[in-house]
Amino acid sequence: RSNRHVPKLTSETNRIKNGRAGESALRLVLPSDGDLHEPTLNFMRACGLPVSRPNARRYIGTIPSLPGVEVLFQRTADVTQKVEEGSAELGVTGLDRVLEYRSDDQRAAVVIEDLSYGRCEFVMAVPNSWLDVTSLADLADLALEFRQEGKQLRIATKYPRLLRTYLHERGINYFTLVPASGTMEAAPAAGYADLIADLTATGATLRENQLKTVDDGTILVSQACLVANPVLLSFCEPAWRLARSITEMMEAHLKAEPFYRITANVQGSTAEAVSSTILARPGLAGLRGPTVGRVYNVEEQDWFSVSLLVQKERLLEAVDHLRDCGAVDVAASQLSYLFDGGSQAYQKLFGGGSTRLG
Repeated sequence: RSNRHVPKLTSETNRIKNGRAGESALRLVLPSDGDLHEPTLNFMRACGLPVSRPNARRYIGTIPSLPGVEVLFQRTADVTQKVEEGSAELGVTGLDRVLEYRSDDQRAAVVIEDLSYGRCEFVMAVPNSWLDVTSLADLADLALEFRQEGKQLRIATKYPRLLRTYLHERGINYFTLVPASGTMEAAPAAGYADLIADLTATGATLRENQLKTVDDGTILVSQACLVANPVLLSFCEPAWRLARSITEMMEAHLKAEPFYRITANVQGSTAEAVSSTILARPGLAGLRGPTVGRVYNVEEQDWFSVSLLVQKERLLEAVDHLRDCGAVDVAASQLSYLFDGGSQAYQKLFGGGSTRLG
């Protein structure tokens, strides 16, 4: 048991624990709508954590490979709140949503910041007709001009918290935020805003609506992330164990994705001689060098089995290098998981020590 201070059970946490008695040990909330819904299910499947859902109208599912986990499907915008309030211990949503909506980062902690899908940018965009406005500095000057004329620069956005902080930190204080829940690209043309701050993946929609992004106007680069409630997890041993399994499987899958494992047979006088030949090109000799072991065969020839990890973009280059070293029977396979000596996600979740019960 860790000596780290364990926070006292609040009445809210007590209520949640009592209400969950006899039910699932851990709840994971996933997006039920939008651009993150299908990619999240695909990602879970790739991590070896496929979600079973009876039908699309059911908002509860399971992970058969992890008994005790209940999956809740909620609107992407609501995931952060569900985790923070204690309705779920873990959740997947966009980083932009977490930073905009959470009020307590101790109960809505980002455990894995980048799940490698759902990438988009939160940017500021102005009408193409604003020829003299191309940078954030130009926008600051314009805001001051509006102020001197007794007006306010109007910016339509769905993320007022992030935008306000971004502008204030850069000395831009004269503006009015226009809340928007639907399509914002038409706001300048419709006349209810002068410019917009919105999410974009490719910029195509902005261009089609005669808008251009502002230099230095990228407020946030966002993508899908894993968020957790460590306070709630610290009071339940089964939930803690399941959370560790999920975070480590996700992290190991992400670490493995850029690599291939290559195995080959190389003839040589000794293992040292074979490894020396392969290490002549360190960039193609694996993460920490090749693993070399003797191959035992009836002819008692000096053959050695070589195994190494290489990055995908250097796969063929590494194969050619092994061939130059005399390799035969070269095989390559993509990794499913790559576990380090420790888990960074686990460290973020539990701060290096466990607060588990028992």
